[in-house]
Amino acid sequence: MTKEKQSFESSLEELESLVSSLEDGELTLEDSLKKFEEGTKLYTFCKDQLGKAEKKITKLSDSLKEVSIEE
Repeated sequence: MTKEKQSFESSLEELESLVSSLEDGELTLEDSLKKFEEGTKLYTFCKDQLGKAEKKITKLSDSLKEVSIEE
């Protein structure tokens, strides 16, 4: 993952590509370890982004419930 801010979608696409290259079994052990390390960073980033989105959706849903109750 580059130092530039990546989107969830591009990170997920990159992660899928890494997994595919690892599954092919064509990489050396050293390259596999590098890809795995990079993949864990991408996974963590994607998981964090999904967590933030889930919290935002929950907050918005709760706001809608409060509006519905007050009406």
